[in-house]
Parts: sequence; structure tokens; C-alpha cells
Amino acid sequence: MRRRPARAERAACALALAALGGLACCRGRPPAGPTTIVCWGLGREGEVLQDLVPEFERAHPGLRLRVQQVPWRAAHEKLLTAFVGESTPDVAQLGNTWIPEFVAVGALAPLDARVSASAVVRPEGTFPGIWRTNVVDGALYGVPWYVDTRALFYRRDLLEEAGVPAAPRTWAEWRAAMARVKARGGPGRFGVLMPLNEWAQPVLLGVQNGATLLRDGGRHGAFTDPHFRAAFAFYVGLFKDGLAPTLVQSQVSNMYQQFAAGDFAFFVNGPWNLGELRRRLPQMEGRWAVAPLPHPDAGAGRPGTSLAGGSSLVLFRASPRQDAAWKLVEFLSRPEQQVRLFAASGDLPAQQAAWDHPSLAGDAALGAFRVQLAHVEPMPRVPEWERIATRVAEAAEQAARGETDVDEALRRLDADVDRLLDKRRFLLARRAGTGPR
Repeated sequence: MRRRPARAERAACALALAALGGLACCRGRPPAGPTTIVCWGLGREGEVLQDLVPEFERAHPGLRLRVQQVPWRAAHEKLLTAFVGESTPDVAQLGNTWIPEFVAVGALAPLDARVSASAVVRPEGTFPGIWRTNVVDGALYGVPWYVDTRALFYRRDLLEEAGVPAAPRTWAEWRAAMARVKARGGPGRFGVLMPLNEWAQPVLLGVQNGATLLRDGGRHGAFTDPHFRAAFAFYVGLFKDGLAPTLVQSQVSNMYQQFAAGDFAFFVNGPWNLGELRRRLPQMEGRWAVAPLPHPDAGAGRPGTSLAGGSSLVLFRASPRQDAAWKLVEFLSRPEQQVRLFAASGDLPAQQAAWDHPSLAGDAALGAFRVQLAHVEPMPRVPEWERIATRVAEAAEQAARGETDVDEALRRLDADVDRLLDKRRFLLARRAGTGPR
């Protein structure tokens, strides 16, 4: 009679057979294919991303990159719909003012640990104010890809003719220069163009003057605060004194032609206008320039603060390929890739090292933006900010047109903003255990 194997022997035999079976199975299974990363790029930047696919895939042989181009005007809704439908990409370009909203719904993956381990993405390599746009409640959720801000465009020749030898460095100098240009130009000519339906100008003036815009951790509006009130009064005074026309953007027939005609000597805008002015007004070369924004305090010795804008690269929390997607973020963060982005689109690099490239370093107008980018602040990092900004523009237009006075406009604005923040206060109170459940 054959001896029955002992229990230990049977177990060892089973393990050996399992190992052999697994080995045979592995030998018969085809090798795993490359990992495919899905990336959404917005607007023109989506086209640039598509052009970078071959180089990225050569640098990372085990990875494939599929880029989906999304129009800017459809991007916000499409991203939210993808989150609700659990079909988000692995990585995407996101306007940095959108980041708090996507953090609030739990869509984005935190990046602090990845940045700490990265030799490419370093906070000290970017502009500090831009970096802060990606930090929400103390955690990092985006890496700046390209940056923008607002600076002061001006007609150098008109200022010289009016006896102003250089770009203004303070609010007082700026207002005096506007008055001189206006007096010399006569009826129909103005010192500055500030379209009334744009929120950026009153907001950046407030931030320059030390305004926080919101208070109590983003729970209430702070527009009646003296710092914002003084800036708002300065802004409204430009219209009341005839230094700026009471026009909304749609009433400006052609900003570039009117700038060339001398209808106004200053406007506050972003770097995208550098290419537009050079393309549309080649005959004006040398007659206009760009400077950092003036500061409210004559003794400050530095430019006024501007707004931190641009787009960042984010990873989605639901992605099972976050490690692979991070390699794309690092690739796009390299200075040489940011120089390529600038050459293809005009987008300004987030990495300061890229600004030393000859294509950027030798341009005086770009140099003014580089100086300004060292003096920028993020907008309040609350999901409601874009709706709040719309209310600011509405209040500013009413006051500039004389439909209400400065104080009443700001009281109404604070009340409107407080209503917009009702839900935020409720949720924060519940989180702290002090509100209704």
C-alpha cells in the first residue's frame, strides 16, 4: 500500500505546483503594453501639448500620451461634468482661479509629497505669488505651467509731449500724467482706458493698497474696509474727473486703433497684448512701452502689486495612473519645454530659469512683466471667487456712472458677497462642529 503524504508534504507540493503553474501562465501571457496617460489641454495650449507628444514619448518609452483639446469656453463645464461622471483625465491644464473649486469637490490629488521628491518641480524656481495660487488650505494641488498678470501699457511719445519723462511709479504720478495727457489732447481724449465691465482693475488697485477683499477666512466680504475703499475711490475718481471714459468693453470700437490714435495714453492689461500690438501696429514700434504698475505709496520703492494669473497642471484624484501622469508634469515644467511653449503660444514661463533664454531676456516689454510677476498676489482661494469678481465689476460700474456713491456701492457689494458666501459659512461651521447638522 502506498504511503499517504503527510500534511506538510502535501502543502509543499501544492505550493510547488502553484508556482510552476504561475510560471507557465506568465510565460504564456503577452507582455504588458505601455501605459497611456490622458491629458486635457485648453485652447491653444492643447495644440502645443499635441506637438510635444513625440518628444515626451521618446523620453519615456513605457508611456503613451493622449491629448484631448478642449475650448476654453467649454472647459469649466466639461471638467465638472467629467468629475460627476467619474471620467476625469489623468492630468489637465487648469486655470489657477479654478483650483479652489475643484479642490472643494474633491477632484484633485494633493502634490506636496511629489514636489518634495522632485528634482524638477521646485517652489523656489517659480514666482512666489503664482505658486501660492495652487495652495488651498495649506496643501498644494497644482504646479504652475505658464503665468500671466497685468502691467501698465503706455504711449511713451504722448507722455514725453506732455512733459512726463518716464513711466509713473506711484498713484500720484500716474494721476498727474493722465491729467497732463488729457489737458493736452482735449475733448475726446483720455488719460486711461479702463472698461467698466472688467473687475481686474478695481481689484488690483485694492490689493495694491493692502485690501484683503474677504475676511474671516473667506467667510465675509471686506470691501467696506478702508484699504479697499480708498482704492475704490481712486478708481471711481478717474471717471468722475474725465480721465477715463465710461465705456464697457463692447463700446470700445477697436482698442488698438484708438491707442494708436492717442485716444488714451494708458491701459492695464496682460502679456497677450504684446504680440497683438506688434502685429497690428508695426508703425508704432518704439512709441509705446510697458512698465510695472504704480504703487500707492510714494515711499514704497517697488512696483504696485498685480494679479497672479495663468494655468497650472493638476492630477485628478480618481486617476489610477498618477505616477505616470506626474512624469508629464515634470516634463512640461522643464525650462526648455516652457521656452517652447512661449515660442508657440506667447505664454510666459512659470519657471524663472526659462526667462534667461535669449528669446525672452532681450525683450524690454517682457522684462517689465518679469519684474511685475515678482509682485503679484493670488485672488481669494474660495470657489465663489469668479462670481464675487462679477459683483465687483457691477459695483464699480454703478459708482463710476454716478448711479450710487462709493460708500453705498461698497455696502451693497459686501451684502451681495456675504450672500454668495452663505453656503461656505454653513459648510465651514459644520466642519468645525459649530453649525447645524
